[in-house]
Amino acid sequence: MKQLSIAALALLLSFQVQAADSFKVCWSIYVGWMPWGYGAEQKIVDKWADKYGIDIEVVQINDYIESINQYTTGEFDACTMTNMDALTIPAASGVDSTALIVGDFSNGNDGVVLRDKDSLADIKGQRINLVELSVSHYLLARALETVDMTEADVQVVNTADADLVALYNSGSVSAVTTWNPLLNAIIAEDDANLVFDSSQIPGEIMDLLVVKTDTLEANPELGKALVGAWYEIMGLMSGDDEAGIAAREAMGNASGTDRAGYEAQLAKTRMFYQPADALALVNSDELLDTMQKVAEFSFDHGLLGEGAPDAGFIGVEGPQGTYGNSANTQLRFDTTYMQMAADGKL
Repeated sequence: MKQLSIAALALLLSFQVQAADSFKVCWSIYVGWMPWGYGAEQKIVDKWADKYGIDIEVVQINDYIESINQYTTGEFDACTMTNMDALTIPAASGVDSTALIVGDFSNGNDGVVLRDKDSLADIKGQRINLVELSVSHYLLARALETVDMTEADVQVVNTADADLVALYNSGSVSAVTTWNPLLNAIIAEDDANLVFDSSQIPGEIMDLLVVKTDTLEANPELGKALVGAWYEIMGLMSGDDEAGIAAREAMGNASGTDRAGYEAQLAKTRMFYQPADALALVNSDELLDTMQKVAEFSFDHGLLGEGAPDAGFIGVEGPQGTYGNSANTQLRFDTTYMQMAADGKL
């Protein structure tokens, strides 16, 4: 009887270690993630946190990859990232993570640009400047498939995103793959031709809010507060009234552009302003097909870890099942909280 009591006490203490009332969320500047900064500034996140009796600190990290690294090493409970980076950084590091919110997918915000060439077929033999092993690299690989080429037909040149616009404008590079707002700055040049963009692979480059699975399971209030805040912000920023215009202007200014520039990026983003729109993607058969493509690219480029024997090494769970090794599931697309939002139960 004494042993049972000790075991029960240990279990209780374990739960108390996991349960918490204070959480940290990090985000970085990108069209689909600016709402987090705005929501924090306008106290919308605080309002929803208060509703569920918790505290949520929202922190902007200037370096995108560094934000994911900090999430992976335990400094944050949640972080904004793409589906590919969720697989190749935290999941590949053994950090079981859940895509709590699928906020949007790139619908033209990422693209391949050639100087003085108007056909993707002209890319053969060219040096392509991009951020290696990023979603730009993935986009390039998918673009090459459409013209029966592989990366062996081009030369990938790893280039910091901060240098891409200046390099193109200098005339020293002839081909670039990048994302907005850099993409819009480059294609504004007279000799720049956009020959492929993410609208041609719809739904493959997703922007997520990812939460540690064990944290979410122990603290469902966190999921409810974050999702509730998100869809309140979505309702606000999607409006054509003064409040919506002011929200988009603030987000544009915060991202280093203005309202017109931000709205130009939104036009190339399939924002899921309604939870039902996000649910349609996550519940579709295409979700795991997309993650298989992402996993295959990631495995081919050594991004799933040194011991990964194949592209299915890491299990990716969705409503329709699991792609890869279900015994090593490290990335999950959970519709629970988005469905609560759709049902008006938050």
